[in-house]
Amino acid sequence: MNPRNLLPWKRRKLRSAKPEAVAPLTEPADVPAPEPEDEELSAGNEAAVAAVMSVLSGNAPDAATGPTASPTDAPRKRAAKPDLRVVGESASTEPTQDAPTGPEAPSSQAKRARKVAKEASASRGQPAEADAPATTVKPKQMRQEDTQEGTDAALAAMRPARKRRALPRLRVPMLGLPRVQFDFTGWRPLAPFLVATLGPVPLLLLAGLLGGIWCLLALLSMTAVHLTLDEIAKRRGLALKRTETPEPGTILRAQRLSLYLAGLHFLMLPFAVWALSGAAGFGLFGWIATFLAFGLWFGQVSNSNAHELIHRSERWPFRAGLWVYISLLFGHHTSAHRLVHHRFVATTDDPNTAAEGENFYMFAARAWPGAFVAGYEMERNLREGREPGGFADLNPYWIYLAGGAAFVIGMGLAFGLDGLLAYLLLAAHAQLQLLLSDYVQHYGLLRRRLPSGALEPASLQHSWDAPHPVSGFMLLNGSRHSDHHAHPSRAYPALRLSPTARAPQLPHSLPVMATIALVPTLWHRLMDRRLAALKAGRAA
Repeated sequence: MNPRNLLPWKRRKLRSAKPEAVAPLTEPADVPAPEPEDEELSAGNEAAVAAVMSVLSGNAPDAATGPTASPTDAPRKRAAKPDLRVVGESASTEPTQDAPTGPEAPSSQAKRARKVAKEASASRGQPAEADAPATTVKPKQMRQEDTQEGTDAALAAMRPARKRRALPRLRVPMLGLPRVQFDFTGWRPLAPFLVATLGPVPLLLLAGLLGGIWCLLALLSMTAVHLTLDEIAKRRGLALKRTETPEPGTILRAQRLSLYLAGLHFLMLPFAVWALSGAAGFGLFGWIATFLAFGLWFGQVSNSNAHELIHRSERWPFRAGLWVYISLLFGHHTSAHRLVHHRFVATTDDPNTAAEGENFYMFAARAWPGAFVAGYEMERNLREGREPGGFADLNPYWIYLAGGAAFVIGMGLAFGLDGLLAYLLLAAHAQLQLLLSDYVQHYGLLRRRLPSGALEPASLQHSWDAPHPVSGFMLLNGSRHSDHHAHPSRAYPALRLSPTARAPQLPHSLPVMATIALVPTLWHRLMDRRLAALKAGRAA
């Protein structure tokens, strides 16, 4: 037993090492005395050991005989287990009131007592401490706490077990915010789409706020950067890889990304109008560069995202795509694209299919009004014979016109005449890019008429694909156009690049080919011979 684990009054008794300092205890008649001490201890140690043994074993040493009483005075018998009370002695040597004693201690306690006596004899030179009040100690507690290891184990068992967290969590305790857990693993398959669509946004914001060199950097991020990366990827063969079927969770996150991009569009559009209205103080070249950069982002990212949303069957994604087109003053494309273009593609009944030899400017002059009228007629035919059913049966062309007028009036009131002019130019720029996309992706590809007089079904060979990955990510795989026409409801991460033998491929990326289409002579020189070879191969 370690003296440090004893109570203060007990340590004082061990340091004094006087047998008479321990109060005599009353001993039951049926409890025997402890065994005699070891002869190796000195006389002073024997007295201290006898005092401790009397406390542990319950024997009361007689004043005449001392601690060397015979251990065979009474037969061994188990008694009840009363509390063991030891009373500290005052300055006089008169004993205090007797206390009940406990049962006989086991032989292991004798060894502990000898160890305590040795340690007590070594510490006799220390001053005695003040007397402590009487304390009741139970034998079971003494046996459990007589070693430091047992105490530490007991304390460790009392501590509650800590629960391990499966994933790390981010917390801001200074602001009192709740714990938020971020999981980026599910967005990993969509990382190329995130980078391609959102990457130019910081540069566009800096161009609108600061101007200067940021205007040029924003324009380069939408043009030269994609052109260079596309050519590098094509030469390394990365563009020819087919897309694996994405998981259902990836499809859900892709739809969520489309909604985020739609929300971002409605933030970027008024910001661009504000910057181009003269608030940023651009020079001529800075204004042109910023206008082209914002127009390219609206024409390639917002248009492609709205095209993806109007093909969704859910109500809110469809409405989000509808209002993106309305904000660009091109709301009728929602009806014309779904009801006319997908049904009559690669025929003369489709206003958005360019004939062989037709340049882009002739096509645009025919396609814009033709799609507007054809879409309206299809919506009207769908509602013929129906009874008026309220707002649900209203021709959506009224929504297109009213929504477009609301945007025009709102931009004029918010940003003045300069802002209204900038808004109209941005909307025209975005519409121009959508018409260029239709012109390039269906140029000269017409369905043949079968001997029965019917047209052959639309297939993969009636759309031009562009196998360039970087611009494809920015266009949300809109460059894989043949697979989109084969599966209009397929989400953009699941669109596949069709083999060359089944779908014709453009020599350059879709943005590059759209730029070439602005120069008719260059376009025909590049595409007419490819179109002739394609028709010859089909005829053979």
